Amino acid sequence: MAEAASAAASDLLAEARDGIDAVLGEWAVRLEQEVGGRHGQALGYALRTPGKRVRAALLLSAYRSVGGRSAGIAGVAAAVETVHTYSLVHDDLPCMDDDDLRRGRPTTHRAFDVPTATQAGYLLVPVAARLLAVGARELGLSLPTLGRMAAELFQAGGIEGMVGGQWLDLDAERRELSLAELTAVHRGKTGALIRAACTLGGMAAEADAAQLAALTAYGEDIGLAFQIADDVLDATGTSEELGKPAGRDAQHRKSTYVVLRGIDGARAEAQRLAQSAVAHLDQARVPSEAMGALAGYIVSRTS
Repeated sequence: MAEAASAAASDLLAEARDGIDAVLGEWAVRLEQEVGGRHGQALGYALRTPGKRVRAALLLSAYRSVGGRSAGIAGVAAAVETVHTYSLVHDDLPCMDDDDLRRGRPTTHRAFDVPTATQAGYLLVPVAARLLAVGARELGLSLPTLGRMAAELFQAGGIEGMVGGQWLDLDAERRELSLAELTAVHRGKTGALIRAACTLGGMAAEADAAQLAALTAYGEDIGLAFQIADDVLDATGTSEELGKPAGRDAQHRKSTYVVLRGIDGARAEAQRLAQSAVAHLDQARVPSEAMGALAGYIVSRTS
């Protein structure tokens, strides 16, 4: 059973990578031509950053779990991944995590320079909006539905979600957080966009209220589980495995689940949240096989 779930997750992630990388590759070329110059090159470079595409895989699985079938969903998934890419470009800057590598290659500010990378990150936000609009049009969704989807995505990516979480994360460096404070940081900086990916998949398929609530609850739990698993990986993985410098949390003296609960305690909490996430789907009778497989992958991955 576990092997079958692992294989299913691998297949979903491979499908998401192939589809989303193709869409983002096309947009990278387009933006290099539209924007031109150094900023156009930086946008193309950022969009071609390789990734696991977990958020895209979750969105695709959520969409299909409530009856969605159109290939147009790739545009919506690419919009989420573009917001994620913007966050990584800024996360790597010297004023934040100050990382030189991202997924085995120079970070955008190392490949170009800090001002260019900073502006490229901001420019990716309207690119995400364009991708979302294209995806919604291909899905035949109404303008009010597109408006609700845009609100969901950009609220999750803004001060009430990802940006707010990053702000709290920076403010928390070199001081101890309570578990409640740390959970708020994690739910913002990582969890909000993962939750939005699950919700957007349901919205794109025009899910009913109960289905949408279940997908959102799943996303809430698995988003936190994802960041707890990241805390464990930063403490136990190697730079080669992670594609970025390992041990950065300890270097910055950050509060993490590993610091507060220990490695075994953090792993157990991630597993508990993954099980809780799937239970939300089962209770609402939303098919959970694919999203259950992804939940298992998220808390057992090695990078």
